[in-house]
Amino acid sequence: MTRQLTELVAEHTVAERDTAPLLMADVVSAAPRTSVEMRAAGDTDVSLPDPVRESLTQLRAGLPVVGVAPASPPSPHSTLSTPTDRPPGGQTIPHTLDDSMRGKNEDPMSTFHPDLRRGRFIPNVSYGRLSSRLVRSVKWRSTDPGPDVTVQEIVVPGPKDAPSVSLRVFQPTGLKTAAPMLFWVHGGGLIFGAPEQDDRTNIAFARELGITVAAVRYRLGPDHPAPAAVEDAYAGLRGLVERAGDLHIDIDRIAIGGASAGGGIAAALALLAHDRAEIRPVFQLLLYPMLDDRTTTRTDLDTLKVRVWTPKSNRYGWSSYLGDAVAGPDVSPYAAAARREDLTGLPPAWIGVGTLDLFHDEDVEYARRLGDSGVPCELDVIPGAFHGFDLVLPKAEISREFWRRQARALNGAL
Repeated sequence: MTRQLTELVAEHTVAERDTAPLLMADVVSAAPRTSVEMRAAGDTDVSLPDPVRESLTQLRAGLPVVGVAPASPPSPHSTLSTPTDRPPGGQTIPHTLDDSMRGKNEDPMSTFHPDLRRGRFIPNVSYGRLSSRLVRSVKWRSTDPGPDVTVQEIVVPGPKDAPSVSLRVFQPTGLKTAAPMLFWVHGGGLIFGAPEQDDRTNIAFARELGITVAAVRYRLGPDHPAPAAVEDAYAGLRGLVERAGDLHIDIDRIAIGGASAGGGIAAALALLAHDRAEIRPVFQLLLYPMLDDRTTTRTDLDTLKVRVWTPKSNRYGWSSYLGDAVAGPDVSPYAAAARREDLTGLPPAWIGVGTLDLFHDEDVEYARRLGDSGVPCELDVIPGAFHGFDLVLPKAEISREFWRRQARALNGAL
């Protein structure tokens, strides 16, 4: 599989294909199917056992959590479409957490969600200096938004003594009055990525919610260490606010969000905006955010069956951004949001993460601390979901439902 992935990376580099997660998706698609997978009954070996689901029903500090039942029946109440089409919504079941989100009899970190069973074939490839440069060399291809959404590239002044910041801005066609905005930060482990990788979902947010979505381009490590990324994000947000009239942005209804490293940058941006008191976002949308550099010191995570983003990749990503300061006492919360002790006064948040995600524990802990600080926070834990599952397998029903939940949370907040 590693050789196959290498060949696919080379192929995609030449063909200028889309994203690193999609390279992983190609490996999954090309993987041989087992006899179990071919059963008409369908993959009973990877369905979530009852003890796992039962382990999600005990209280953890009163933190509200939404889980998803495997193979859930359609709900007649869903009205939001997915980024690709309009299938019926999945029924949701509320859950709460025990102390470790692991359970006593089964380990959710070793059991894939039925909709994501092909993720078992993703090889545990880690990113380092050479492989991250290879991914960064891929030219990201944009997505045609269709006639009902417009897209434009906007350039605004950057941070002091730094280059200008560009943003990819999506808006409903014909927008004439002030509307809410989602300020979006792409993922990529702080070492690669571009706004185009999230075109599909950003277009869907603009289309379905009637809002502006602005995706920022920020400088990446190791060439641009902390706090370059969050300062670029702040400059981008400030530049959009200054042009709010021309862009029909309601500055009183701005949400900030991101996925993975972008979710961590968005969380840090919420801290920076709070402290500078110039711009006041009203909501945080954080998808499996990369929040805590101290996770790099946890050797117990090395044996977990995570996918897409491994402990080794995590150590390289954080080290590229923080240098020798990683996991030390002097890391700023503007670089790693989990370092902030007092989270009082931050905007309400929605955090989504899977149990098979390297960032699971730090995300659950951050959500708990937000709640303890009086910040409303909805935590959405997906049993058996790995990091970036919705990018790797976007057509899976759980991936579509995951997006619908984000859209509902945004719609309610804005």
